[in-house]
Amino acid sequence: MKILFIADPLEDFKLYKDTTFAMMEEAAARGHSLAYAHAADLTFEGGRVLVDAAQLTLTGETPAWFRLAEKLRQPLAGFTAVVMRKDPPFDMEYLYAAQLFSLAETQGVKVFTAGQALRDFNEKLAILNFPDLISPTLVTSKSSRLRTFVNQHSDVIFKPLDSMGGDSIFRVRPDDPNLSVILETMTERETRTIMAQRYIPEIRDGDKRILVIGGKAVDYCLARIPKAGETRGNLAAGGRGEARPLSARDREIAETVAPELMRRGILLAGLDVIGDYLTEVNVTSPTCFREIMDQTGLNVAGLYLDALEEASGFRS
Repeated sequence: MKILFIADPLEDFKLYKDTTFAMMEEAAARGHSLAYAHAADLTFEGGRVLVDAAQLTLTGETPAWFRLAEKLRQPLAGFTAVVMRKDPPFDMEYLYAAQLFSLAETQGVKVFTAGQALRDFNEKLAILNFPDLISPTLVTSKSSRLRTFVNQHSDVIFKPLDSMGGDSIFRVRPDDPNLSVILETMTERETRTIMAQRYIPEIRDGDKRILVIGGKAVDYCLARIPKAGETRGNLAAGGRGEARPLSARDREIAETVAPELMRRGILLAGLDVIGDYLTEVNVTSPTCFREIMDQTGLNVAGLYLDALEEASGFRS
């Protein structure tokens, strides 16, 4: 297979925990040809979607772990699979890339995740497709409605719809002296829509990342446990990752969501679960492969490559 990875700058990868690197390593070990590009390297010209991509070689050394050949402009259709691994935020450039992916798909390109799914499956709003799995939730830009929700549920999480890693998440209560300014700031004075969710106290036991690959749940999740005095379990916010077998409820949630993921062309998703509730469905660049692999010995990257090969029609 010829696999194109579209990702953030390689020099910024933290190899000890980077999921994209784990994917690349597994693909290289299987003898697949790797290439690399930025999302900004996509173009449309002459009726085709093109990309300025460089052949990627993994050296097996550090810190110079990769070697790139000269970039060549080539049809996206020349690759067996295109793997989109650019991190959020899902800004306008991300949207443009997703639109080009959809066009490329009409030309026979296999993109993971599909362009339409990237556009439609906002990582926060996607949970609204599964109302029976979520805690009480409100999506609005109106401060009065958000304030009423806080008064109703007493302990609430506010989160923006376009961030990652726990960025700009607030926990608020009705008597919070900063509630008004938090509402003003987060909604940008009612011009920006945000999400409010009833606080789930089981966060103390971990914000579980459940990986769904090719419509099947990985047998272990990564419970991201908040550090002392912190509400967020995200690893980027200082949380500690602990691999655990899926509980019966974890598996029930994953098996409920998985058919919709497959229907939409989402090969890999990271479900965030706190207690018994689904809180996010991450599809842009889900992580936690490495942590689960290191702690359990389960080759999660191998499971992903198995699914990628099958979805790409590759036969070894």
